Amino acid sequence: MSKPKSPRRVGDKEALAVGTTIRGSAQKLNLVAALIRNRKAGDAMNILAFSKKAMAIDVRKVLASAIANAENNHNLDVDALVVSEASVGKSLSMKRFATRARGRSSRIVKPFSRLRVVVREQEEA
Repeated sequence: MSKPKSPRRVGDKEALAVGTTIRGSAQKLNLVAALIRNRKAGDAMNILAFSKKAMAIDVRKVLASAIANAENNHNLDVDALVVSEASVGKSLSMKRFATRARGRSSRIVKPFSRLRVVVREQEEA
């Protein structure tokens, strides 16, 4: 008697990877995620490798994980993969304090973000 298997969150020809705590704001992460949406997986990896944005390193790791999941867990063709979804959301925020003049202090917020990348196997047209 075990609990029933949970259903897949994505389709049969899709694979998913999630980066839960990426250091930086969701707004900056979304700028990088917009570069790879609806692109072929190989092209997206090249775009991220040569991007000047610092967030591109973390996005590249999550995309590489999604490609590996597609290949190893779902037996999809790596050459036919397309980034079908790259969605960004807020995660936790660390609160810190900085000392200021006259014995006062001010709050520093260090945000974290989430990234969800879904790759889909596209049929050759």
